[in-house]
Amino acid sequence: MSISRIFTVFRKDIAVGPRSPIILFALVMPLLLTLVLHLVFGGLLTSRPRLAIVDEGASEVTVLAQQLPGIETTILHSTVDLKDRVEANEFDGGLVLPADFDRAVRDGEKPLLRLFIGGESYAVSRLVLAVTAIDLIREVEGKSPPVNVELVDLGRADPIPLSTRFVPVIAMYAFMIAGLFVPASSIVEERERRTVVAVLTSPATIGEFLIAKATLGFVLTVSMTAITLALNDALGPAYGAMFGVIVITAVFWTMLGLVIGLASKNSEVLFAIVKASGALFMAPVIFYIFPDWPDWIARIFPTYWAIDPLWRVMADGARFVDVAGQLAIVVAMSLALVPAIAALSRKMQKQLAAG
Repeated sequence: MSISRIFTVFRKDIAVGPRSPIILFALVMPLLLTLVLHLVFGGLLTSRPRLAIVDEGASEVTVLAQQLPGIETTILHSTVDLKDRVEANEFDGGLVLPADFDRAVRDGEKPLLRLFIGGESYAVSRLVLAVTAIDLIREVEGKSPPVNVELVDLGRADPIPLSTRFVPVIAMYAFMIAGLFVPASSIVEERERRTVVAVLTSPATIGEFLIAKATLGFVLTVSMTAITLALNDALGPAYGAMFGVIVITAVFWTMLGLVIGLASKNSEVLFAIVKASGALFMAPVIFYIFPDWPDWIARIFPTYWAIDPLWRVMADGARFVDVAGQLAIVVAMSLALVPAIAALSRKMQKQLAAG
């Protein structure tokens, strides 16, 4: 086996990569899904209302508002600036406090309080800001609120945001497209164009040809998965463990890609296999979006073991040793694919020689 011949085939694939729609799709799809995730959940799942205050007289309301843990309070110096930024939806609401506001409240007067509300703010944010403003004014006035509110969180102690639960979906797309579909489609394309015949009539062997295809998928998988997780701030606290998980999982997906590529006689068969198995491959990630579903169902799917270690390192801060058992299953599945790759490669050689 020659490293130089493997590198020659690999370099050729890299050179034609920008012209391949499959490789471009592998590069763009995870990034596009990340962009959609941030656009949708970056706004919909904002947990704390955003309040801007213009204080013309050092009001106690401003001090109290800055101490509230459930509201993002920003101090501005111009009413015009406040109105413009609330209108632009930089803040959910804006409060303007006159110079003598505290004295007027304590004297029993009814000073003008201007609360500007953004047109795109959510109803719950408007309600929170309005109720909060009234409570703060009652404190300045010296009166206690009519009720004491106790917040009881019935969720888990450290809830994982829904946006984070969608990250395995994007990571799975990176694994499937770059690790499985790229090497599989590259094999089928060379088979249909008969360029594989030219490669195999050269000193290069079928093994070197397949290793080059697997290397292409492996490099793309590791790169795109790491970039995708970094863009979603989901690499977790243990970078070394995450890199190890990505590498081992990428090997499994690229070997699965070789099996599917060798088993597909043409592009129609390849797309039929991918479409038929896509739901099976993607099924485990649904259980991260809906954590109340019993996870024993997810464990039935082989690809569960190729995504759960990544989730545990990302969401739970697991170390490499904590997921070593699951990764051992991934390694075992990869080794189980070796005989299938060997048998299918011999079959493809015979078909090429006969046809």
